[in-house]
Amino acid sequence: MAVVVRSVGLLRAAGAWPAPAGAVRRRLLGAPARPGEDSGRTTRLSAPAASRGVLGRVAWRLSRCGSSAAEAPATKAEEDSFLQWLLLLIPVTAFGLGTWQVQRRKWKLRLIAELESRVMAEPIPLPAEVTILVNRGFVPKKKVNPDTRKKGQIEEEVDLVGMVRLTETRKPFVPENNPERNHWHYRDLEAMARVTGADPIFLDADFRSTVPGGPVGGQTRVTLRNEHTQYIITWYGLCAATSYLWFKKFIRRAPGM
Repeated sequence: MAVVVRSVGLLRAAGAWPAPAGAVRRRLLGAPARPGEDSGRTTRLSAPAASRGVLGRVAWRLSRCGSSAAEAPATKAEEDSFLQWLLLLIPVTAFGLGTWQVQRRKWKLRLIAELESRVMAEPIPLPAEVTILVNRGFVPKKKVNPDTRKKGQIEEEVDLVGMVRLTETRKPFVPENNPERNHWHYRDLEAMARVTGADPIFLDADFRSTVPGGPVGGQTRVTLRNEHTQYIITWYGLCAATSYLWFKKFIRRAPGM
């Protein structure tokens, strides 16, 4: 027992790590050492050196954790700043589109007023000895053939007032004209003039030019779509809604947003 105590005291004095518990018990009982164990000597390890290694690893881990903890708020702040200005583009763009629709509405109203003034303008007489094309108006399908509406055929001189219409190109999905069958789906003044021998001048007769029993005039529709007011309300409403959400998110910092 005294020898063991002195050995333990020597280990403590030397600053070595304690021997394994199994080896100490075998020494106390006088049992032989296991293969691989040194019964006469105890491997000594410099405690200060081991401590320095452990402390170095601990210090490195603490330093690394501290650095990561410091970098995380900075990175999150940068991401929040980028997201803040990116989302601000939504209300700004909506406001710009709403303002653009205001200008478009003004332009459309001026165009409509100009067309209405032309429609209501005083008629201009045509030169004499001119053969023109006239759209006299609407007739029912069963009276397309002029022989079925003899009363509406004109033989005497009449006054006719109408609007000059320009030639037009075929729109998508509109059938081709068929001059052989006298079917015209869009105004091709050059082709109409060649077939009829008239000058390439086309009039839409107004309602006052209607002859009893004949086609009903006044079929010209001078209308332009003006839905810009709806667009203005839509874009400005979107701007107001997204501006409010942006303010709550980044300025007031509403909880949970």
